[in-house]
Amino acid sequence: MDRLAPLLAALDRVLPSTRPLALHEPAFIGRERDYLLDCLDSGWVSSVGPYVDRFEGELADFTGIGHAIAVVNGTAALHICLLLVGVEPADEVLLPALTFVATANAVRYCGAIPHFVDCERTTLGIDPQALEQYLREHAELRGSACYNRSSGRRIRALLPMHVFGHCCDIEALAELAWRWKLQLVEDAAEALGSRRDGRHCGAIGRVSALSFNGNKTITTGGGGAILTMDVELARRAKHLTTTARVGHRWAFVHDEVGYNYRLPNLNAALGCAQLERLNQLLDDKRALAERYREALAPLSGVRFLTEPPGCRSNYWLNAVLLEGELAGCRDELLERSNAAGLMTRPLWTPMHWLPMYAEFPRMALPVTEAVAACLVNLPSSAWLGQGVPYGTT
Repeated sequence: MDRLAPLLAALDRVLPSTRPLALHEPAFIGRERDYLLDCLDSGWVSSVGPYVDRFEGELADFTGIGHAIAVVNGTAALHICLLLVGVEPADEVLLPALTFVATANAVRYCGAIPHFVDCERTTLGIDPQALEQYLREHAELRGSACYNRSSGRRIRALLPMHVFGHCCDIEALAELAWRWKLQLVEDAAEALGSRRDGRHCGAIGRVSALSFNGNKTITTGGGGAILTMDVELARRAKHLTTTARVGHRWAFVHDEVGYNYRLPNLNAALGCAQLERLNQLLDDKRALAERYREALAPLSGVRFLTEPPGCRSNYWLNAVLLEGELAGCRDELLERSNAAGLMTRPLWTPMHWLPMYAEFPRMALPVTEAVAACLVNLPSSAWLGQGVPYGTT
């Protein structure tokens, strides 16, 4: 019997017959061309210009998070976020083993030590209960700081990620961070437009990071942003990302080691046009997710990943978990769907399976490893929610 036939047939019912279908395409359906030509005509194409300021202001307004600092990519945003909360060389940072490699890389850019923790199956975010128990067994408070009993290193920060745009249990993690004297930084790279109890992802940590890579819900080509409610942290973020240059009409004075991380005006112009259509993109992506949910609900051995209670997800990437009779069929599904012109992909390789991170500290990771063996991402471009490519009707 062909165990995958019902699942492949369900995907064919949801998705248009035009193939191949990418995993996630950018959508240019507004004034992108107009704004880019305006940059070329004005000469404002680099890291200073009116679209940078506009993009930052509109991001802050959309998310409800007071300050946004636009940078060249989401990894740079995470790097600066960690520096802003005081992460220093040899500090440990708790982060999920189930994440894109940029999360761990940003920790290493600071000279700090990634310390990998497990996820929960419902949100794929860090499991607060499992982490609490782990800290009780392996960490201790010394005054106002948390230390790893085994390594003797300070555990400085907690860095949860909102996987595929689904909000993790950030309130519980914030409470845990407060009790264990940890700085909370949110990796919201995939979560633009996602909200939990009405609050945008990234609103609870001291700082958070967004990404606008070409495959994200909106794109600036490459790009990211730092979000914070703290005006002083926002000021310092802008200073660090502009080579720490002290303002002067002509002199080049820099008061510390800074980073050339600012987003160019050209990219910000693209982002401004994308933001104007963001609500439409979010609606279309939710429509696609609902079609997947309805088509897959009757199938045995298939669990479609849905938003947690109280959350409104952007459904950046749709995903299924293969369970029961379909456990062990992940690679076959990837092979057959891609051969049929449907770009599907597995979960990222868990961080502790990568050679450069294999020897770093970690808790037991049974859920991460189980999810990695059975998760498949499905085509998730926003236009699929309408059933026809943008601009063809």
